[in-house]
Amino acid sequence: MDVKAEQTIIQHIHKAYPNHGIIAEESGVNNDDAETVWIIDPLDGTTNYLHGFPFFCVSIAVRVKNRIEHGLIYDPVRGECFSASRGQGAQMNSKRIRVNQKKEMSKSLIGGGFPVKYPELCERFLATATALFGDAAGIRRTGSAALDLAYVACGRLDGYFEFGLRQWDLAAGALLIKEAGGLVGDFAGGENYLNTGNIVAANPKLFKAMLQKLSAKLQG
Repeated sequence: MDVKAEQTIIQHIHKAYPNHGIIAEESGVNNDDAETVWIIDPLDGTTNYLHGFPFFCVSIAVRVKNRIEHGLIYDPVRGECFSASRGQGAQMNSKRIRVNQKKEMSKSLIGGGFPVKYPELCERFLATATALFGDAAGIRRTGSAALDLAYVACGRLDGYFEFGLRQWDLAAGALLIKEAGGLVGDFAGGENYLNTGNIVAANPKLFKAMLQKLSAKLQG
């Protein structure tokens, strides 16, 4: 299903934009040096899909001159389409969305992801999750990083963190959060998350607190 969905998406893109590049989870990189490159995850949450667990999505981003300009995350189960373009805000089904404004970590719901493809990172994940267990109202691990990021953008989650993601997991979601008024960074607070795959995202009132707790645990 991953492969078939990706082939369909790429066929439509190439029909409309034959000179654009592609970075896709299943088929890899094609013409990455193009000015415009599409970054595609045809089915984020494959294990959920296979088990009938209704939490998975399609994630597509468009990179122009090495900057993410457009992002879309589609949840076919709920019929929810999250979209954003740089400087134009974020929407869900064409209605404007914003991150929530919770100030207290004790009232926040935080998402995270076990790095199942990288067992060597599991210890780091558990250490950082432990840093938040006592402070947050709850921690959720749903199995779809892209959809979790969309949930931060629309206020259903207050924050999110994960290690070892690939750019197709987070490119669209990161833009959604920024356009919805949130903050996104790597564990050093920088902008290198697309390269490292390590991401922290939250509303502006919680981002610093999350980053401090996670960074302190990693350094410790």
